[in-house]
Amino acid sequence: MKIKNIWFTIAIACTFTNAADISWSEAYVKAKVAVSKLTDMEKVTLGTGTGSGTCIGNTAAISKIGWPGLCLQDSPLAVRLAHNVSGGISGINTAATFDRDLVRQRAEDMGDEFRGKGVNVQLGPDVNMVRIPESGRNWEGFGEDPYLTGVMGGITVAGVQSRGVIATAKHFILNEQEVDRTTSSSEADDRTIHEIYAWPFARAVEAGVASVMCSYNKVNGTYACENDETLNTILNGELNFQGFVQSDWGATHAGANSANAGLDMDMPGADAYWGSSLTSQVEAGKVSEDRLNDMATRILAAWYKLGQDSGYPNITVNDDKIDVQGNHKQTIREIGAASAVLLKNINQTLPLSNPKSIGIIGNDADSANYGPLGCTELPCLSGTIASGFGSGGSYYPYLISPESGIKARAPNSTIVKTSLSNLNLIAAVQIAKSVDYPIVFVNADAGEAFDRINLNVDTFGNELIEAVANYNPNTIVVIHAAGPVLMPWVNKVKAIMYAGLPGQETGHSIADVLFGDVNPSGRLPYTLAKQSSDYPAHSTLDPNVKYSEGLLIGYRWFDAKNITPLYEFGFGLSYTNFSYYNLKITTTPSNVTVKAQIKNTGQLYGAEVPQLYIGFPKSAQEPPKILRGFNKIKLQPGQKKTVSFVVDIARELSVWDTPSKSWRIVHGTFDAYVGASSRDIRLQGSFSIQT
Repeated sequence: MKIKNIWFTIAIACTFTNAADISWSEAYVKAKVAVSKLTDMEKVTLGTGTGSGTCIGNTAAISKIGWPGLCLQDSPLAVRLAHNVSGGISGINTAATFDRDLVRQRAEDMGDEFRGKGVNVQLGPDVNMVRIPESGRNWEGFGEDPYLTGVMGGITVAGVQSRGVIATAKHFILNEQEVDRTTSSSEADDRTIHEIYAWPFARAVEAGVASVMCSYNKVNGTYACENDETLNTILNGELNFQGFVQSDWGATHAGANSANAGLDMDMPGADAYWGSSLTSQVEAGKVSEDRLNDMATRILAAWYKLGQDSGYPNITVNDDKIDVQGNHKQTIREIGAASAVLLKNINQTLPLSNPKSIGIIGNDADSANYGPLGCTELPCLSGTIASGFGSGGSYYPYLISPESGIKARAPNSTIVKTSLSNLNLIAAVQIAKSVDYPIVFVNADAGEAFDRINLNVDTFGNELIEAVANYNPNTIVVIHAAGPVLMPWVNKVKAIMYAGLPGQETGHSIADVLFGDVNPSGRLPYTLAKQSSDYPAHSTLDPNVKYSEGLLIGYRWFDAKNITPLYEFGFGLSYTNFSYYNLKITTTPSNVTVKAQIKNTGQLYGAEVPQLYIGFPKSAQEPPKILRGFNKIKLQPGQKKTVSFVVDIARELSVWDTPSKSWRIVHGTFDAYVGASSRDIRLQGSFSIQT
């Protein structure tokens, strides 16, 4: 069966209802009335960045329709370049929680802060994929799986926009590396684009996202911000996107060509392409009046839809007296702990229970500058990594370092020794010899405009771990990282915690898990390989970035090529144990429902993340198995619950058929795998979809 408008159909059925907004149809009625009152120049003005102003991006006011202009502001994590805002937690940590409720709470907190500062448009979420392990912005997004990224992106959009703030899904599309991002061409086939890279954007559109940012790179030879195929055909056509497309900052390379291809707003301006230049091209007939009206209507409709035409706060991004933090530090701390992935825990080394002595070793345990010119704007050369750098960061009101968090939580009877240097191996070894548990903190920083040159931890971190582990078999390693890292010392240490980039409460979050106040439940949102060459793709200087792995992104590649990862996608340990049983599968004409029972068979309260993977019939030419569901359940010792995964046949058991330019439901026998990770499958069954 072929379904030409599947994304459109599902978008109508699944659009989130937010208290702050009205329907798109109502918004369009109001927008068209306003547009009818404007001159051509004023219509162009709606989508023309002023090039200066209070915010990262600004558009001019038009008083006769009550239009104040827009304030567009980074980042996808928190309000950038502003004080008295939260030092937000990264997208990759949010994904690692696999917890829809926490994702929603984070999004609402962000929406409150952006609205509180009078920002109209948040430049996030980032729903690009972790395609290459070195990408400088992997930490801003939600991982290597399109289903997981789509769920996380959709919930984030809904949460932010529930506060009346326009969310921006970015960067559309195939923007998975930073090297030569403004000149390179990402080369991918039609099926790969639809099934992997457009998938999360489709989920954002379903959630009602009011803006999409087109990316710097070219897509199959044409700049993303003037690409008719990706903007008009896929985004506006197949996905039925109703909002406005804005350019990434400086990503516009043409006036009429970009406008005709689907670009509605040029950022940041002023440049030679929009403004008076575009008005002249309209007058010359190079851009039709219908297209100009459509551009203006889309921008105004987004504004009306989110209710920003009435009672919206004034812009106070630069007003240090406006404090919008609320109690959001609680969410940040909770997500920081819930996203910590326990990778290794030999002989129940963790949690630490009244240890006689511990060592805190490594530069990453120290404090750092997360203010102006600090770690979120520039690479962090000293101290802990709680965020990456570039436009995805924000100033922190404070930072709880790992050292301070552990010292605040450790029992009074515990002796704590510290050496906050990666280079002073003599001091590190002395501490290792003299304590019961040395905890080594290492990191790997990354940020916008730079891809990592390798996958090692920074600043001789590997050497530090080796030195400590050689003198104490109870070594514990905590890693703050913006993406995957290699672990050549993995067999020499007792425990490993992968902490990601947890934001301003990082020290508290880590201590919560180390001492057992929180049972770890984070799961890997990307694959950790044994060696760099095991990954399917890497950052490249080739001007043509070939997505030659096709559908085999992340764990799909490792499965298809029979490569054993160090730690697989979806993996994470707990301080308790869970058993899986009673798999049941039922089908209807529209859905497949997979149920299983999960029991906490250990001694501690904890959370498990059962995951559903689907194996398609061989005729579909899909990867061996792909994620199609997950739940996070919290269980007391001995407690059991039934988890249910509902798979939409039309959307989630279809493949993109390039010849017909449509989605095609696959028929035949499917495998259903339920497990604790992509490799730890506990239950398996099958079902059939008939013609």
